Amino acid sequence: MFFTVPTLLTWTRIVAIPLLVGVFYLGLAPGLQNLVATVMFVVFAATDWLDGFLARKLDQASSFGAFLDPVADKFLVCASLLVLVHLGRADVFVALIIIGREIAISALREWMAQIGASRSVAVHMLGKIKTTVQMVAIPFLLFDGRLFGAIDTHLWGTWLIWIAAILTVWSMVYYLRKALPEIRSRVKR
Repeated sequence: MFFTVPTLLTWTRIVAIPLLVGVFYLGLAPGLQNLVATVMFVVFAATDWLDGFLARKLDQASSFGAFLDPVADKFLVCASLLVLVHLGRADVFVALIIIGREIAISALREWMAQIGASRSVAVHMLGKIKTTVQMVAIPFLLFDGRLFGAIDTHLWGTWLIWIAAILTVWSMVYYLRKALPEIRSRVKR
């Protein structure tokens, strides 16, 4: 099911990445760049919820869609973090923590699926909270200004991205601890 509506929405997130990055190379005024990038990120991130909703509603859930959806999310987040590091709005250490965790947990999940133990590393609420915090932090940092004349998005985004980094480490430890019994049993063989 490569071309269902939900899967096309997921593909949109992947195709959007060069557009989001490209906004900062168009020569637009900095405030306009920030606004356009923020709106794009929010719209593309919202497709994550929408594609899942439509997959269930239209009965178009597929194993390919289940594979592609988290890949698209990770690409969007990683690309955005790299842009933010390049712009000096996010610390490279935070980006390394978040991107490194995504790679490590994706590899762990792949391995656990191959050995038939994917349930031990199923998505947990802690991972969902981490994702929510980072999905709020990133547009705040992309906007990098005052929202409604009152909210300093750079300050809030910086705090939130650090909180996301802490939650990232916490969730990685959680997933590794859940997988540890299976890992130990496989290493002993």
